[in-house]
Amino acid sequence: MKKASAKPRATRAVAAAAKPTGTHGPVNKSRHLEVFVKPGESPDRAVAGMVSRGLVTNASTAIRFLQAEHNDLSLMDMARELRDQGQAVNRGDLAVAERMLNAQAVALNTIFAEMARRAALNMGEHLGATESYMRLALKAQAQCRATVEALAEMKNPHPVAFVKQANIAHGPQQVNNGEAGFVSPQSMASGAQETRTEPSKLLEQQHGEWLDPGTQGATGRTDTDLETVGTLDGAENQSR
Repeated sequence: MKKASAKPRATRAVAAAAKPTGTHGPVNKSRHLEVFVKPGESPDRAVAGMVSRGLVTNASTAIRFLQAEHNDLSLMDMARELRDQGQAVNRGDLAVAERMLNAQAVALNTIFAEMARRAALNMGEHLGATESYMRLALKAQAQCRATVEALAEMKNPHPVAFVKQANIAHGPQQVNNGEAGFVSPQSMASGAQETRTEPSKLLEQQHGEWLDPGTQGATGRTDTDLETVGTLDGAENQSR
């Protein structure tokens, strides 16, 4: 075990994080953790920072699931490998991720084939087992398809979509031509629809003519019995 600092506190912090099997015995590589303390940084802060970044915790999780087949894996080597892969992703290099997805698709397809085989062996005699195995087979197949789609999207981030317009209708259709409801190709490409609606206009000029409720009639004498009233003297009429 490496000591990150000469201070006793730093030694205890590293020993607690590493948890060796014994003081002088062999070190359990799957639980051994080396922490390097920066100048001016406390050992507890160094351990917390290393764990919170996710490399150590995910490396420990991977080792726990791999111990049955691959015993005595190094926690520090796993964390370093995850760090290097993460730095490659930061640079835009997704080769490791692509290989991982391809390997997962192959493994999922293998699970699908095995579950389908077991469903076929139980078919006709044990319907419950047949249904359970077939359900697992279809789940593995769906996950395999999703993995392949994720890999294809990673290889081609901007796929070209070919959209065909379908006109499905039963019965008579109404087609409106003109400015109202016209959608330009530019707006269709951007996903926006621009609808132009002519405002309702009363007594306005349309089609070169003006809407007129009627022609004003000429002034004329329609009642010949009425004559002009003469001038009346208001004071004289009032006294009467």
